[in-house]
Amino acid sequence: MDTLDPGKNVNMLAFTVSKDRSDQRLGQRLDQAVTDHLHGRSIARAKVQGWIKDGRVRINGRVCSRPARRLVYGETVQVEVPDTETELTPEAGGLGIVHQDEHFAVLNKPVGLVVHPAPGLSKGTLVHRLLHQFPALKRLAGARPGIVHRLDKDTTGLLVIALNESTRLKLVEDFAARRVEKTYLALVHGVPSRIKDVIDAPIGRHPTLKTRMAVVQKGGKEARSEYQVLWTDPQAKFSLLQIGIQTGRTHQIRVHLQYIGHPLLGERVYSATRRQGTLDSLPWAAKLLTRPMLHAWRLGLPHPDSGDKVRFQISPPKDFQRVLLVCSRRVQRVGLTGLPGCGKSTLLKTLADGGWPVWSADATVRELYRPGQDGWGLLRRRFGTRFVPDEAGAVDTPALLAAMRESSALRREVEEIIHPLAAHRLEMFWQEHPASRTALAEAPLLLEGGWHFKFDVIVGLFCLERLRREWLENSRGWDVSVQADMESWQWSGPDKLRACGLVLENPGDLDGMRLRAVALARVLQWLRRRKVRSLSRRIQDIVTAKD
Repeated sequence: MDTLDPGKNVNMLAFTVSKDRSDQRLGQRLDQAVTDHLHGRSIARAKVQGWIKDGRVRINGRVCSRPARRLVYGETVQVEVPDTETELTPEAGGLGIVHQDEHFAVLNKPVGLVVHPAPGLSKGTLVHRLLHQFPALKRLAGARPGIVHRLDKDTTGLLVIALNESTRLKLVEDFAARRVEKTYLALVHGVPSRIKDVIDAPIGRHPTLKTRMAVVQKGGKEARSEYQVLWTDPQAKFSLLQIGIQTGRTHQIRVHLQYIGHPLLGERVYSATRRQGTLDSLPWAAKLLTRPMLHAWRLGLPHPDSGDKVRFQISPPKDFQRVLLVCSRRVQRVGLTGLPGCGKSTLLKTLADGGWPVWSADATVRELYRPGQDGWGLLRRRFGTRFVPDEAGAVDTPALLAAMRESSALRREVEEIIHPLAAHRLEMFWQEHPASRTALAEAPLLLEGGWHFKFDVIVGLFCLERLRREWLENSRGWDVSVQADMESWQWSGPDKLRACGLVLENPGDLDGMRLRAVALARVLQWLRRRKVRSLSRRIQDIVTAKD
C-alpha cells in the first residue's frame, strides 16, 4: 500500500514490495523502482540517485545510499521527496472546468491545446494554465504537475487533474488498475461490419516509421478497445462510434481504428490516403476536417477521497457536431414528372438558366441512340438492322416508336434494354454534382419505372388539359391517336400527382413559369433546412444520452 505524509519541507512517500510476481519492483534496482513510482512527475532517474546518495531513501527504516541495491519481497521503501516548486511560468487561459473539489478537477479540454510541456514546447500548454488557476500545483515538482493521463493536442473532452500529490498517486494507481472508465466519440470512415466489437490487438512502435505506433505481432503491449456504432450516415460514408478503451496505449484509438479499416475522419498520420478520398467526395467538408474527429465523451472513476464512483459526460464541440451535419449532406435529389406536354422541358430549361444542375431522361435516351452508344449497340444486337439500318447512322426513332405502339411486348423489351442504361446515367449525374445543394432530373416514366426511391423529392407538373393537347399537336405533331397511345404507357394525370411530394402548375407562359421556379426553389430550401434540423436534434439526442 502506497502512502504519502505531507511535511513542511518534504513529502514522505512509501511503498511496499509485494511477493506477487506481477509486482515489477521485486528484484528491481532501488533507483529505478523509486523513479517508476514517481511516474507523472517528470523526475529524472539521476535526481533520484542523488536523493539516495544524500540519505533521503530508507529501506525498512534504515538509510540506503546504494542506487543499485535490488529490492526483495516485503521491503518497505520510504522516500523524502523535496518540496520544491515547479519552474514553469503560470499563464492565463480558459480551462473549461466541469467539476472541481479539494482533491481533483475535471476539465473539458479544447482542440489545439497540448496537455504538458515537452522538448521544444516550454509554454502555452494546459499545465501552464493549470498553474495560473491552481497555484498550489507549483509545489509539485516536475513538468507535469497534476497530470495523471493525457489527451492528444487535437483531441477534445474530459481530462481529470489531481490537485495534490496524494490524489495524484491515488489516481495513477486507479488508472494502472483500470478502475477508470474512459469512453470516446469518434467519427470514422465507412461502416464497421459489426455493430459492436472488441479490438484486441497489441500496439508497439511502427517497424519502419519510428514516430508512429502500429499493431504489431511481436514486442507490442496489450491493447483493447471496445466500440459500438451509434449512427451511420445515409450514404454509408462514415459512422459515429462510441469507443471504450480498457488500456491506455499511445494513439490507441487511432491505431486500432486504422487496423480494422475504419480510420478517424480528419486523421492525417494514420489515414492520409483515406482522408484525401473523403475530401474529394465531400468537398464542402475540407475546411472542417482539420483534425482527427475524436472526443473524450465520458469519464468514470472512484473518488480519490471517498471511493464512491463519480461519472462525467460532456458533449463534443461545435466543429465535431458540424462535421456530422456537413458530411451527412448530399445533393438534394429532385425528380420532375408529368404527362406529355405539361411543360417539363420548359421548367427544366428555366431552372438550368438559374444555375441548377439538371438532367433529362429524354435527352439521355437521344444520346444513347447515337451511333456507337450503349443503347444503339444493344438495339442493333437485339433487332439487327430493323431500327439501326446503317452502321454509321443513329437509331430510326420514328420506326422504333411505331413498332412500340403496335406491340406492347416489344415496347416492354425496349424499355428493359434502355431504362437501366438511363438509370446508370442518372446515377452518374448525381455523382458529378456532390457539392451542389440541389439537382433536378426530369423523367416522364419516373413513377412507372419504379425510380421513386432515387429521389428525395418528386415534383409533379401539370397544366390545363386544353393547353397540353394543343402543344402536343402543334409542337410534336401528335394526333389524338398518338397522344392516346403515349399516355396509355403512363399513369393517369391524377394518379401521378397523388404520388408526388410537391405539385406545380404550369400557368402557360414563360414569365409565369419563372415565378413557379422561384417558388419551387424556396420550398426545396425549406425542406433541406428541415432535414438538417431533424438530423441536428437526432445528433443531440445521441451525444447527450446517459449510460
